[in-house]
Amino acid sequence: MPIRILPDEIASQIAAGEVIERPASVVKELVENAIDASASHISIQIEGAGKTVIEVADDGLGIQPDELALSVTRHATSKLTSAEDLFKIDSLGFRGEALASVGSISRMAITSRPRQSEMGMKLQVDGGKAEKPQPLGAPSGTVVRVEDLFYNVPARLKFLKSDRTERRHISTLVTHYALAYPQIRFQLKQANRQVLQTSGKGDRREVLAALYGVEIARQMIEVLAQFDDLIITGYVSPTSVTRSNRREILFFVNGRPVQDFTLTTSLVKSYHTMLMVGRFPMGNLFLEMPPDAVDVNVHPTKAEVRFRKRDEIFRGVGLATRQALLANTPVPEIDEMQERIQWIDQSFGRASEQKEMDPAWGMEEKTWSGERRADNVLAPELSQVDRRIDSGQAHLPEVSVPLLRLVGQVAATYLIAEGPDGLYLIDQHAAHERVLFERFLAQRNEEIPAQQLMEPATVELPLASADLLEEQIPVLSKLGFQVEPFGRGTFLVRAIPALLAGMDPGAALRVVVEDFEEDEEPLKDAIENKIIARVCKRAAVKGGQVLSPEEQEALLRDLEASQVPRTCPHGRPTMIHLSVDLLEKQFGRRGSR
Repeated sequence: MPIRILPDEIASQIAAGEVIERPASVVKELVENAIDASASHISIQIEGAGKTVIEVADDGLGIQPDELALSVTRHATSKLTSAEDLFKIDSLGFRGEALASVGSISRMAITSRPRQSEMGMKLQVDGGKAEKPQPLGAPSGTVVRVEDLFYNVPARLKFLKSDRTERRHISTLVTHYALAYPQIRFQLKQANRQVLQTSGKGDRREVLAALYGVEIARQMIEVLAQFDDLIITGYVSPTSVTRSNRREILFFVNGRPVQDFTLTTSLVKSYHTMLMVGRFPMGNLFLEMPPDAVDVNVHPTKAEVRFRKRDEIFRGVGLATRQALLANTPVPEIDEMQERIQWIDQSFGRASEQKEMDPAWGMEEKTWSGERRADNVLAPELSQVDRRIDSGQAHLPEVSVPLLRLVGQVAATYLIAEGPDGLYLIDQHAAHERVLFERFLAQRNEEIPAQQLMEPATVELPLASADLLEEQIPVLSKLGFQVEPFGRGTFLVRAIPALLAGMDPGAALRVVVEDFEEDEEPLKDAIENKIIARVCKRAAVKGGQVLSPEEQEALLRDLEASQVPRTCPHGRPTMIHLSVDLLEKQFGRRGSR
């Protein structure tokens, strides 16, 4: 085929594809323009998850009447004047592609009036074709209204996620900018419902409450440190508040949200030895440095950056976080020490008190060292055993396990049992997860018994989680929950499944939406199973929790009766088998290793 120059219309749509991935990308570009225009109030209105209408209004400087038409042409910007300016960018936007890209794939209207002008101007752009600006009366500032996004590139519409997912992307994005600029008053409405409103008083904890909920926002630890030209501020979570992934770790460099694996790794490493394996902290850190110390012209969406002194910034983030954590680590109190002594007494049979077994396994949790798992104490020894039995462990039956005789409990985490073919080490948490999970599944075919609460429990959730939960209420009702909305981000729990009678209703509800994947559809059976597995994980007995002999025996018998006793619902093994043959080899009674 002959080489030819693409028409401007196609070239604009190709360029827009690099910048505008979804409705949230439009919101991002327009909000950044408003911030660069020194706005003190930014209002965002969304309809149809952003595919129908996106309107961003601000009270910033506005666009000069004679520059309005120029603002929607490609590479038109007021941020750069020379190539050297690329290496000292102090604004969010600088390429001059945002308005041109948005206008080429939508029907866009821009209304703007500078503060010193008496008359505003309106410009209409349809699929990249701009009309002549028209004068009209308007308040100072700029209003950009985008309608029918991707109407002329329908293939792009097919790749968008569900409306719920797109709405959540938008609300999360706006909340992130509200965190970075707490002195700006943000207002977000989606489908005529107010999702976010900040006061603009400069209080970041106020925005954290909207993002994570009031309780978590209150627990977040403040970070404040300076290393030469690097200033680090923000908040990180205490060791008691964790997530199963790194999605809640956010970084802002000179007010710009960025994705950087090095920074994330530094923050996670600062929690070394403080968190369980597979758990990650939450963090919102704001890095301020000279503009020439960072290159933001790396990625089309400006989400990635490069640092001139990468190692120094890596160390600074880790040191600042570690200092904040250590400064807020509570000194062990007398009650905690007494709890440890009581655990030792019970573990070695010197405690005379025996507690009645809770049929729902909602027992009081006793840990060896607060939030730290007791199995960490035996990690080196267990790892050696794992290496030795890796090749010699007898293969467990695929369907069931033999009748076992309980021997006892070790490290308040594992049960020891004897079978006809050797020794079994059983993880009490994973085993109880499996037992609860199969009980739920057995009851789901009928009507899951629910326990009515004497008084409804009020649960507040972050707005993004609340939106997700509302669409899962029909699923929850099938699983024994009775939940109803009670205002913005608030729910009333009137009943919970009878199997979870000993569990806090708020915790049971929060675990439903914690770490949920954005593409999950709540009405599928697979999602029901995932919700059940999550609730069972939270309700199961924990590692480090002392069980009475009766409770140990009951758990062992329930596990034997399970259909899939060897793994928990998440695929983690519930037991390790040490065959008699392997034990004899280890003790030198038969052959060599």
